[in-house]
Amino acid sequence: MTFNSAAEKYTYVNQMFARIAHRYDLMNRVMTVGQDRRWRRLLVRQANLPPGGRLLDIATGTGDIAFEALRQHPDLAQVVGADFTLPMMLVGRQRQQEQPHTAGRLSWSAADTLHLPFPDATFDAVASGFLMRNVVSVPQALAEQRRVCKPGGRVLVLEIPRPADTLFGRLFRFYFHQIVPRLGGLISGQPDAYAYLPASAEAFLRPEELQTVMEQVGLKEVRYTMLMFGTVALHVGVR
Repeated sequence: MTFNSAAEKYTYVNQMFARIAHRYDLMNRVMTVGQDRRWRRLLVRQANLPPGGRLLDIATGTGDIAFEALRQHPDLAQVVGADFTLPMMLVGRQRQQEQPHTAGRLSWSAADTLHLPFPDATFDAVASGFLMRNVVSVPQALAEQRRVCKPGGRVLVLEIPRPADTLFGRLFRFYFHQIVPRLGGLISGQPDAYAYLPASAEAFLRPEELQTVMEQVGLKEVRYTMLMFGTVALHVGVR
């Protein structure tokens, strides 16, 4: 899937996520066989959040990372779930009603990751789950995340990189291109959205390439962990 301009991709991604918001969580669980929850738990552990700390979950969607952070760290002062697709956050706010312990500590913000509406050095960690394939400028998104992160804080990126040219990579491509769109169509009624998913991974960076970009925007000690047989990567860098 190709776009004629950055604005066209921006609009498509926003509208696409709005269409699948009502089935987004269910499809994630089915597509990953429930492993996406484990990945988010690992991300929060690696965020190294201090007592009374602050976390920004950018491209929060329905709030999975934000809720997990408050589960692991009930002493956090603030978690902000930010996204530019409002229907996704509306689902998250409905979920929050079932978790009264998050009241007053989890807030929601309409935000574009390329122009974050927060002052410099606001958060102890900035995390994103499956965001970077969808942005029109990876360096700009990372630079903004670094800007709002406190010195010594961490920027964390959970993402599906471009599949490796290996036997398992080819098997994953088959699953991603042939099975996932059909599953997505059945569950969400939006097969085109789940055809976009593998196409966006094919156009994305390899893990080592994303590590280089993170270093180029000024993050230090950048490392990554490969998950689910090398099909998902968790990158961590220090501000």
